[in-house]
Amino acid sequence: MIEHSPQSEWALEVIAPDGSRQQIPLTQFPFRMGRGGAGENHLQLGDGRISRRCAAIVRDGEGCRLRDRGNRHGLYVNGGRVTEKLLEDGDRIGFGIEGGWEIVFHRAGAQASVAELLTRIGDISERGGAGSQSGLSRLKLLLEATGLLHSELPLDSVLSMMLDHAIAITQADRGLLLEPEEGSALRVRVARNSGGESPQPETLKPSQTAVHQAVSRRASVITEDLNLAGVDLKDAESVVVQSLRAVVAIPLYGGTHGQGAGAAAMQRGELLGMIYLDSRRIAAFSALDRQILDALGMEAASILDHARLVARERERQRLEQELTIAREIQQALLPRGLKDFPHLAVTGIQLPCHEVGGDYFDVFPMGDGRVAFLIADVSGKGLGAALLTTMLQGALSAMTLGADAVKVFNHINRFLCQHAEVGRYATLFFGLLDEDGEFEYIRAGHPPPLLVRGDQVSELYVEGSFPVGLVADAEYAAARMRLEPEDTLVLYSDGVTEAE
Repeated sequence: MIEHSPQSEWALEVIAPDGSRQQIPLTQFPFRMGRGGAGENHLQLGDGRISRRCAAIVRDGEGCRLRDRGNRHGLYVNGGRVTEKLLEDGDRIGFGIEGGWEIVFHRAGAQASVAELLTRIGDISERGGAGSQSGLSRLKLLLEATGLLHSELPLDSVLSMMLDHAIAITQADRGLLLEPEEGSALRVRVARNSGGESPQPETLKPSQTAVHQAVSRRASVITEDLNLAGVDLKDAESVVVQSLRAVVAIPLYGGTHGQGAGAAAMQRGELLGMIYLDSRRIAAFSALDRQILDALGMEAASILDHARLVARERERQRLEQELTIAREIQQALLPRGLKDFPHLAVTGIQLPCHEVGGDYFDVFPMGDGRVAFLIADVSGKGLGAALLTTMLQGALSAMTLGADAVKVFNHINRFLCQHAEVGRYATLFFGLLDEDGEFEYIRAGHPPPLLVRGDQVSELYVEGSFPVGLVADAEYAAARMRLEPEDTLVLYSDGVTEAE
């Protein structure tokens, strides 16, 4: 059943791949989105990579809930994959494709601060007088600054121009954009002065007292006359030395969302930065000026939050690409198309639980008519374990040149123990089988292979041994036995037993 909302309490800001934007009010539910036409969706997204029916927004109490309708690349909110999510103001909805459509969810109440400022233009014009042109010009500056923040220009250029507009609105001497660094300190990222120049950041000393007050209060600090301010701010060293008379510090926070519904569930997230302005002249900020500053801070926080999410998504995609390459390399190093030997039939498979892993096996003929096979399991998972498996595979391949297997094992063990900072060890099982069934093997902490002989199944050995890289003075030795015709050895890693 379609529900109709008597008024538009919510809206979607739809951002096309070319950067164009449109606002769509949410007036009926469920609101369906996808590649399909008007008969299937209220919002058609023209991209072949998006499913015909990809998502829907439904009413949930006093809020809206996003639901995945089976989009082929998944549904994402603020960079994290979801199947459904209660939406909060500013949430950015993506469809798992790079350079595609993006949708920003807005609550009407959250946009009121900017909307109220714009609707006040008529009131200012009607009042007339000397202040009306000033009010109109400052609102114009706000509109220009808002447009700049959502442009496609480089981020630092956008932030510099945003500071120029903030300086013009407040008639400050200089403006800074501060960003967090390691620890709790804020460093200057962008600096501008009233002449439109960019002074060197190291020459600027913002009032740390004002900055700390804004962060601790999680609210703007706007002081028109520092002589009338509190003692801690008026007597601050940077204020006295630089003869400052007016200071503005606006903290910028990213959005995080609680578990409840409605506006009460949205809270300010991590500190993204701060707009800082100061002047050696006494300022006179009207109520309109203060609202303009707050609105400018909201817009700047929104674009910084978006830039942060975009950077994280690109980093995630880069890591995924590198892991895919690592997986391809690791799979390429495994024996392909295992062939049968005159006295031996071999088959094997590796299924990593992540993109790459620390388990591998190998089979290769020796020059003396014997066949070597091994299985290894490096501690841990992921890329670090995969790197060590590659090193082990290269070291053990030296046996094809006639190296003694026991000496190779002892050498690998000492090498890993001497490089303890690697923090990895490995269990291995290595075997050599000749045409007469003589079987020589070395164990290094690996689970014992299963010997299937007729209708009997037994473990090849029961005594333990040390993995390589764990005990520096461990010594490895070879054991021998004879395999009979039709005997089968089953070699496995502990991923099989752990799966039980």
